[in-house]
Amino acid sequence: MTGPDADPELAAAQALADRLLEAHRRVRTADLPPEDRQRVTRRLLALSDASKHDVARAAQRLDALLADLDAGRVAPGD
Repeated sequence: MTGPDADPELAAAQALADRLLEAHRRVRTADLPPEDRQRVTRRLLALSDASKHDVARAAQRLDALLADLDAGRVAPGD
């Protein structure tokens, strides 16, 4: 088999990369105070770094971050 479906790990990594890009766009356009935007951006950068080692775990963490963002939970301890 050839193409993007030939390697499931590569396909998962590409899907995560696309989701991370969209998450960065959402954070950039979100109505957040600067300190909250910086906090979420740092979380995204940490996720991007973690994705190099464990795509599945990074995807789970991204799901949690997006759920927090959707619910307005961006401050520490939320």
